[in-house]
Amino acid sequence: MNETSDVSINRFYVYILFSFKDKGFYIGFTANIKERLLRHASGRVTSTKFRRPFKLIHSEMFLNEADAKAREVFLKSGFGRKQLKQFLKRTLETYS
Repeated sequence: MNETSDVSINRFYVYILFSFKDKGFYIGFTANIKERLLRHASGRVTSTKFRRPFKLIHSEMFLNEADAKAREVFLKSGFGRKQLKQFLKRTLETYS
């Protein structure tokens, strides 16, 4: 099978949610983005349950789990958050 058509490959996601309640971000990591977003939306994630509702404003897909976790850690850092605000500038203007 061609590498580009392999649908059975593992995928890992870093995602960014925007809270309409406090106008802040939540940066997360998951292997199942659909299930994770449903958990956030239903209040089943302790760290975000009182910050709902959310909008998914960015996601990145990785084939390697360590790469995805490293990206999550970077985005949560001071420089990462600054960079995040810069590259999502127009998106954030829409919701602010």
